[in-house]
Amino acid sequence: MSDNSTAATDLTSQYTAQVAGDLERNLKEQERVTAEIAALQEQLTVLQHDHTVLVHMQQALGLAPAPAAPAAAPEPEPEPAEAAADETAPGAATVPAPRRRGSAKPGAEKPKRTKKAAARTTPGKQARKPSAAKAARSASPSAGTDGPKLVELVRRHLSEQSEPRSAAEVTAALRTAHPERTIRTTVVRSTLEGLVARNRAQRTKQGSSVFYTAPDTGTEAPNADPS
Repeated sequence: MSDNSTAATDLTSQYTAQVAGDLERNLKEQERVTAEIAALQEQLTVLQHDHTVLVHMQQALGLAPAPAAPAAAPEPEPEPAEAAADETAPGAATVPAPRRRGSAKPGAEKPKRTKKAAARTTPGKQARKPSAAKAARSASPSAGTDGPKLVELVRRHLSEQSEPRSAAEVTAALRTAHPERTIRTTVVRSTLEGLVARNRAQRTKQGSSVFYTAPDTGTEAPNADPS
């Protein structure tokens, strides 16, 4: 008899502890859910306030009012087979099917043909662009059609100098003498190197600086900044 009472007491204590633990977990879960609801309610309040402000701004700007609530998704239109089945149902009146879809097809194909025509004409326009660029380059002052060529100007400038000159110095002098022309340092350096290759100019180097002189000039390069 005492064993049964002891077993019943232990079982009661076990259930009591389990119920107490479940109640504690339940309360914590309620607190968590309550906190989340409060946070969501606060976010909803902010969104509603922003919506009211935006509606007032929209009305002040004279724009069309926005819907108060998100519009529901429109129901899909029945397929042609389903529509035909509904029309031929017993007891239903025979009504001709609308021809709006069929009549809209030719009009819908026109933009496609227009796009294809534009696609066919686009390569031709792109092919004509290089010729226009070449014409612009040939008409520019730097093309050398008006006045002496750049190589002649570079040779003349070197022959007039008593000391070696760097490509940057030659470029600066030519820009000052010919402001109507577009003269770049890279082009002048390439021209000088071409003259050196044809023995029409001499090249000397001091450190990282390169200097050029006329063929009959034997003066060494002075200290100058690198070009």
